Amino acid sequence: MAKTIPENFQDLLSKKALADIATIMPDGTPQVTPVWFDYDGRHIRINSAKGRQKDRNMRARPAVALAIVDPDNPYRYMQLRGEVIEITAAGADAHIDALSNSYLGKDYPNRQPGEVRVTYVIKLSSVSTMG
Repeated sequence: MAKTIPENFQDLLSKKALADIATIMPDGTPQVTPVWFDYDGRHIRINSAKGRQKDRNMRARPAVALAIVDPDNPYRYMQLRGEVIEITAAGADAHIDALSNSYLGKDYPNRQPGEVRVTYVIKLSSVSTMG
């Protein structure tokens, strides 16, 4: 498996595609959540609220997998595996607004009182594609 995203799949990084991220629960079972994401040229970045299940899982067990399905062709997708190498609240509010603007065309509308946003930086270890 490659460690970089092939040129002919780079378009999935700029489409309004969700990534389904799999994290590992304390009992070793998988937990999957659809998330917004972006790519900084080296790392996938996602955003969540501190204290959610995926947050707790990634803090304790940083291995993750993501599946990104092409919204224009559900038989074309890529699977990314990697490790969360950074978890930070610094800049996370701006990051969720940037993601929301990409996906919804406006700042993030679902903030909850007291919510602390967190950005997770994922270093890719393998990339596989289909379609």
